[in-house]
Amino acid sequence: MTLSPAALALFVKYAADAGNWSGTPLVGGNVAQTMDSNGYLTAAKKAGLLTTSKWEGDVWIRFTAAGIALAASNGIIIHA
Repeated sequence: MTLSPAALALFVKYAADAGNWSGTPLVGGNVAQTMDSNGYLTAAKKAGLLTTSKWEGDVWIRFTAAGIALAASNGIIIHA
């Protein structure tokens, strides 16, 4: 898995924010989401680190086992 530095930085921000959302952060909630960062989120999805789902118009992130492991390697524990 290879993420650009910018994609990894966004992944780490969402991982750090996961604790505020019971492990499933809201896209664009506490972490700013821009048109540029949409591609970084897609890169993390393609790398198998997370999935997204839409509910009532909001998009939520669920971390995969690989994403939880990458977060842990960055000092972030995600309780899924």
